[in-house]
Amino acid sequence: MNFALTEEQDMMVAAAKRMVSMRVEPVLRAHAPDKPLPKAAMLDIFSAFAELGITAPRLPAEAGGGGLKMLDYGLILEQLPPVVALSLASHEGTILRIHLGCPAHIRERYLPDLIAGRKIACTANTEANAGSDSGAIRTRLEIDGDDAYLTGRKMWITNASIADVINVSCVTGVDEKGRPITRRALIDRSEIDIEIRETTITGLRQGHLSELVFERVRVPASHIVGDAGDAAKTLTMAWNGNRPLLGLMCVHLAQKAFDLARDYAASREQFGKPLASHQLVQQDLADIETAIVSSRLMCYYALDCIDRGLRANGTSAMAKRYATQACERAIHLAMQIHGAMGISEELGLEQMWRDARVFQVPDGMNGILALIQGREITNTAAFR
Repeated sequence: MNFALTEEQDMMVAAAKRMVSMRVEPVLRAHAPDKPLPKAAMLDIFSAFAELGITAPRLPAEAGGGGLKMLDYGLILEQLPPVVALSLASHEGTILRIHLGCPAHIRERYLPDLIAGRKIACTANTEANAGSDSGAIRTRLEIDGDDAYLTGRKMWITNASIADVINVSCVTGVDEKGRPITRRALIDRSEIDIEIRETTITGLRQGHLSELVFERVRVPASHIVGDAGDAAKTLTMAWNGNRPLLGLMCVHLAQKAFDLARDYAASREQFGKPLASHQLVQQDLADIETAIVSSRLMCYYALDCIDRGLRANGTSAMAKRYATQACERAIHLAMQIHGAMGISEELGLEQMWRDARVFQVPDGMNGILALIQGREITNTAAFR
C-alpha cells in the first residue's frame, strides 16, 4: 500500500491546478458570484475541461474518452472549483449513460460534441416524490409508432438550463409484479422545446439547478435509449462513482478554508500574542486538518475500490456522508477562528460554508446513505 502519488498523478494534479488558475477562475471572477453563469461562460470552461481530457474520463480511449481510473479522475476533480466540478460531474455522467446501451447513431451524433465541450449534457431523474427513492419515478413515456410523448416534472436538475442534451429517466408502465418499467429518453433541445425554471438555492449560486416540465412533449422514438429497466442500473453505477467525487468537492472547500484560517491565525494577534499560540485555536486547526485528511483518504479509498472492481455501494455512500459532514464542520471552525471576518461576504468563507452544505443533498441525502451502508453491513435492506 502506497499513499504517495505517482509521478504521473503529480503531473495530472499540477495540470489541473494550472488550468483552473488560467482558464476557470478568471471566468468565475468575471461574473456575479450569486447568479448562474451565462452559457457562453460555461462553454469556455468546458472547452478547458476538454483540453485537459476530463469531459469523458470514464469512457475508454477508443470511444473518445479519457480512459482514466476513478482515483485519477478524483485527484483532478478535487482541484476544480466545486460549482463547475458539479456541472462537470453531471455532464460526464450523462456521457457515460449515453455510451452505455445507446445505439451507434445516437453515440455518433452526440458524443463528439459533448466530449469536445462544444455542447453540455445533463440527466433528469429526481421528481417531487422520487428523490432517494428513484424507483418512484412517475414521468411517463407513451410510445406511439415513430413518436413518443413525455409527461411529468423533474426537479433539482444540474445543468438543465444550459444543457443541449438531456437524458430523462421515465416509465412506460409496470411489469407483472407491479414494478415500474424504467426507460431513458434523450431530449435534443435544438429540436424540442420544453419549459425550464431556474431554482435558487443557498449555495453554488453560479451553477445551474432547474425544474423541467414535460406536457406531452414529443420525442422521436429513435431517441428512446437503452433497454427497458436499465435506467436504474445506470443511475446506480454513476452514483457509486459520483458520491466520493462529491465528497472531494467538499474537501476542496475545506482545504481552502483551512489555508485561510492557518494564515490568519499566524498573522492576527489577540491578548498580546498571535492567535496561533492560543491552545484552543491550535485545537481547532488540528480538528480542521484531521477532517480534511480523513475525508480525502476515505474518498480516495472508495474510488480505488471501484477501480479494483469491488462492490462500492457501501464505501461510496460512507465516503460522501462522512466527507460532506466533516468538511462542513471544518469550514465552520475556520469561520470561528476568523471571528467577525468569518461571517463577512468579503472573505468568502461564508460562501464556502453555504456551498459545502449543498453537497449533502445530491446523489443521496446523508440519511439514505447511512441506510445504504447499513444494508451492505447487514445484508438487510431498511427500505423496499
